[in-house]
Amino acid sequence: MKHLEDTIKATMAVTLLLLLPLSISAQDTTYRLDEVQVSGQQAPKTLRTVAPTQVVDAEKIEQQGALQLSDAVRQMAGVTLKDYGGIGGIKTVSARGLGSQFSTLTIDGIPVDDAQNGQVDLGRYLLGGAAYVSLSHGGPQGLHTARAYAAGNVLDLATAEPSFFLAERTNLKASMQLGSFGMMSPALQWEQRWNRKLKSSVWINYLKSDGDYPFTLYYTASHSDSSSREIRRHSAMQMFTADASAFYTIDSLSRLTAKVHYMRGSHQLPGPVQFYRQAISAESTNEEVAFAQAKWSRRSGRWTLQLIGKGQYLFDRYEDSASVQTAGGYLVNEYLQHEAYLSASAKMEATRWLDLNMAADGSISHLSSNLAQRNDVSRSNLMAVIAARAHGKHAELDAHILASSVEDHVADLDTNPAFRRLSPYAGLMYTIGSTTLRAFYKESFRAPNFSELYFFSIPRDLRPEHARQVGIGATHASEHLSSTVDAYLNNVSDKIVAVPTQSMFLWSMQNVGKVEILGLDATLNSSFNIRQTTLDINLTYTYQRALDRTNPDDPYDKTYGHQIAYTPRHSGGGNIRWENPWVNLGAQAMFVGERYSRMQNSERTWMPAYCDLGLTADRRFDTRLGTMTVRLQVLNLLDVQYEVVRSYPMMGRNYRLKIIYEF
Repeated sequence: MKHLEDTIKATMAVTLLLLLPLSISAQDTTYRLDEVQVSGQQAPKTLRTVAPTQVVDAEKIEQQGALQLSDAVRQMAGVTLKDYGGIGGIKTVSARGLGSQFSTLTIDGIPVDDAQNGQVDLGRYLLGGAAYVSLSHGGPQGLHTARAYAAGNVLDLATAEPSFFLAERTNLKASMQLGSFGMMSPALQWEQRWNRKLKSSVWINYLKSDGDYPFTLYYTASHSDSSSREIRRHSAMQMFTADASAFYTIDSLSRLTAKVHYMRGSHQLPGPVQFYRQAISAESTNEEVAFAQAKWSRRSGRWTLQLIGKGQYLFDRYEDSASVQTAGGYLVNEYLQHEAYLSASAKMEATRWLDLNMAADGSISHLSSNLAQRNDVSRSNLMAVIAARAHGKHAELDAHILASSVEDHVADLDTNPAFRRLSPYAGLMYTIGSTTLRAFYKESFRAPNFSELYFFSIPRDLRPEHARQVGIGATHASEHLSSTVDAYLNNVSDKIVAVPTQSMFLWSMQNVGKVEILGLDATLNSSFNIRQTTLDINLTYTYQRALDRTNPDDPYDKTYGHQIAYTPRHSGGGNIRWENPWVNLGAQAMFVGERYSRMQNSERTWMPAYCDLGLTADRRFDTRLGTMTVRLQVLNLLDVQYEVVRSYPMMGRNYRLKIIYEF
């Protein structure tokens, strides 16, 4: 291991020495600005908006060296990230304690769905070619799909639209990233302007990692007793991603965008570390994700119209070569999903102060598998929303009502589950000078997913989980400083809980859970120009008291009043960046407080707090052929041993070197 890190350090030093002579001039305080074709792409507002919203733009993504979608959201306020370790570990996000299945991932505003388990692995989506990543709570901004209105939280990954200098037609960007533990990630981006109306962007990436990193195995939960130094085994991964987007301006009022995305990956699944040893796993997964989507929009007088169409394909193959549960040998589970999705929405400017929005979505999801139990199920999902926005110089009032209908079709069941709900929302914003006050109330629900209803469980008449969100907050902006503070109270009822029956392989799903979340999110962003340099500081803090409120009158209930699993009371993060004419420097920190791995809080389920600190250094060079950027990262600088998910240790200190060439 030491030999590998020494090799990486030597490679970084030699590369930097070789690159220096190529530069014509390093960063300077004076730049010549050529005319550029502006795409008009804007990130969502974060201050004067009813819905609390956080944004990480492309510049910050690049500066922080964020690789996967999970890297961009891990420091956002109110976010709890589950990470099973390493680059290839599964990564899911829960916002404001609602659970990952209440968060909807959208790409360019179009939802990404997984009907099998209701949550999306953020590690499958990389950030190459991204314009920004945003997270909003409550109501969406602008013209959106009905599914976005239905979500408790919306995480959006926006594709960057190409921009060109007036004499340019082609932009090329090549990069290579190397890191500890066999990490390698080459990427190529090609942007083309075909004519005055049509532009395109293609981005391809290959990512691999051996994943065999060292960790400390503690023999007690307190981490104060005996321990040993071990190496993580069976955690290699590789992933290929290709993404192509087209942007077509039909005329001054109409626009068409389209995207085709493909990902194929294979991941070894490391075993848990428990009972004083590391389980040597024989499990692995192979997955494919492919979708094609298109969006058409037109503005005509007081009306703005939008049509969306999407087709999606997902394939997962799980293997366990150590299991002999099948007659043919080891265990193999295969799941194949297809989804067709359509959405239509319209916005009318009824008066100078009133806007009306309408949207309707329809989708059909189908899941087949090689399992003997209910290997063919499908779901139709219809949603419609009517929304109104009244706005003036200082105030804004938003309201909508959403109707949802979810119906399943299973051949071997006498009656098919169906779920229908009405979900209201109301939000208010008032601006006084540079300060904005806001509040909202929202109801949302999520239907049981296919795994909860049909796979590995006894079928029951499950009800959807129901969430009520109440939030109040304030934002402030000045010349060098902006800040937000939002308090919220969320209640989740009919929470679906898995209860084992006669064996650990057969479970019963029951609506027995109730959770109350009282929280506070705060952000602070500041920027200062000091002579020829710029200093940026960004801080976030989250407090969450997320308690089990299921059985208040049951004396045998050992979890009532306990903090829900994996939710810390206190967490936060921050980054600081100093840009200068020599070498830009940055530091990132993430703090996660004490938490518990089970609903029952005890000494055995307690998990200690940790702080993950990282450093970055980068410099840009102007060469004869283009622009080169060299970035060096040190992650987990203090080599802190911690776990995000119990028994799945995270990487210690590791290094990354990235070279980007734009021409």
